[in-house]
Amino acid sequence: MPSIIIIGAGFGGLGMAIELQRNGFREFTILERAGELGGVWRENTYPGAACDVPSPLYSFAKEPKPKWRQRYSGREDIWEYMRGVAERHDLLKAIEFGAEVSECEFDEKAGQWAVRTTDGSVRTADVLISAVGQLSRPALPAIPGIETFEGPSFHSALWDHGVELAGKRVACIGTGASAIQYVPEIQPVVERLTLFQRTAAWVLPKFDTDYKPVHQRVLLHVPGLPAAERLWWWAIGETVALGLVEFPGIVRVVSGIAERHLAEQVTDPVLRAKLTPDYPIGCKRGLFSNDYFPALTQPNVAVETTAISEIVPNGVRTVDGVVHEADVIIYGTGFKGTEFLWPMKIHGTDGRNLADEWAGGAHAHLGITVPHFPNMFMVYGPNTNLGVGSIIYMIESQARYIRHAVQLLSENPGHTLEVEDEAEREFNAALQERLAKTPWNFCTSWYRTASGRITNNWPGTTRSYRRRTRKVRLADFQLRPTS
Repeated sequence: MPSIIIIGAGFGGLGMAIELQRNGFREFTILERAGELGGVWRENTYPGAACDVPSPLYSFAKEPKPKWRQRYSGREDIWEYMRGVAERHDLLKAIEFGAEVSECEFDEKAGQWAVRTTDGSVRTADVLISAVGQLSRPALPAIPGIETFEGPSFHSALWDHGVELAGKRVACIGTGASAIQYVPEIQPVVERLTLFQRTAAWVLPKFDTDYKPVHQRVLLHVPGLPAAERLWWWAIGETVALGLVEFPGIVRVVSGIAERHLAEQVTDPVLRAKLTPDYPIGCKRGLFSNDYFPALTQPNVAVETTAISEIVPNGVRTVDGVVHEADVIIYGTGFKGTEFLWPMKIHGTDGRNLADEWAGGAHAHLGITVPHFPNMFMVYGPNTNLGVGSIIYMIESQARYIRHAVQLLSENPGHTLEVEDEAEREFNAALQERLAKTPWNFCTSWYRTASGRITNNWPGTTRSYRRRTRKVRLADFQLRPTS
C-alpha cells in the first residue's frame, strides 16, 4: 500500500481521508498546522459567520445530517459537523496537530516525497496530497499608514474578541462575503459604523429557515428524503451555473431578483445608488443576506464610497481630505486566494520549484495534478472554486479521482504517476478559452491575478467537473518505474 501524507484537516483533508479509508487505504497521515481540525470554519469566528450554501448540500453526500438547525448553518454547527464526521471515521488518530509544513521535495531515486515541517522534522511518503484550500490566508489592503492607527484593528478572519465594540466608532473596510454577515451583527451595539465600500456587491435574498423538530424527524425517518433535499439544492445551483456561459438569460433573471431585493430594502435613492453595482452580476462573488441592507439604513451607519487615501492615527482619511474618526478598524478585505500553497516550498523532479512553474498564475490538470511533480495531488486546487454551488461536491469529485490514482500506484508498486505536459497544456488552453466567455473577466476580483488570469474558478457545472474526474485517464499520464 502506498504511504500518503495529506496536508490540511479542513473539509478537503477530511473528505480525502474518508475516501481513502472507504477503499482500503489506511496508511495516511494528516498534517494540520493548528491545534484543531476545521480549516476556515475553525479560523473564522467573527459574529454572524455562516455558510451561504444550504446545509444539505454543504456536507458530504455519504454523511448526511438530518438535524441541521437551519437551512444555512452557522459556523459552530458546521464545525461541530466536521468534528463529528472525523470522530465517526476515527480520523483524529491520523491527524498530527501543530505540524505546519514548510517544504516538500520529491526524491527521484526513492520515488518518495520528503515533507519538512517548521519544527525541522521530516516525514516521507509515496504520495503527497495538499488540501490547504484557497481561502486560508487573510489579505490586508495596501493602504498607506495602516500601521499608524492608534486603536485596535484586525482582519475579520482574525477577529479580536477582546476588543469591546459597544459604544465605539467602528470603521469597516470591505464589503465582501464576511462583511455582509458581521456588519448586521455589530451595527446595533456600536455608536457609529462607517462602511468603506470600493465596489457595491450583488446581494440576493437568503431563503433561510429554521428547521423545526418535525422537519428533522421526517428527514431522519423517511428513506431517501435527505438525498432528495440535497438533489433539489444541487439542481438549483447547476441551473444558475449554466447561466455563466451557455444561457445568459438565467443570469438576467438572477440580477432582476437582486435588483428587486435592493429596491425593497433600501428606499433612500441616494443610498440605493451607492449600493447598486456597476458591473455584471457574477463578475464578483454573489452574496446572500436578508439583514445587510436594513443594517445600512440605520441612523448610526454611513456608507462611504470615496476612495481611501491613508490610515491615520485617529481613523481613515479619504481622497477628499476628510478624516473619518474611528476607535476600531475592521478589515473585511478577503483572502490571498491566488497564492496557492504559499508559503510552502514545493520541489519536483530536477529540483523544479512549483512557485516558478506558477509565476504567471497557478494551473493544473483538472486542478489536481502538475507536470514534473509526480505522485502529488491537490484538493481544491487551481480553477476548482465555484461561482455557484457547493465546494464539498467538488471536493468529493477530486477525492475520488485522487483515490483512483492511488489505486493505480498500489497496483504498480515501485512506480510514480505524473501528468503529461501536453495533457495539462491542452486542458488549460480549453479552460482559459471557456473562462474568457464568463462574467469573471469584466471586473477585478480575488478570482484573478494581477495579470488578469483567472486561476480560481471552474467555468461550468459541478456535474461537468465530476464527469471529467470520474477516473484517471492513463493516456494523460506517465507511469514510470522509480530509479
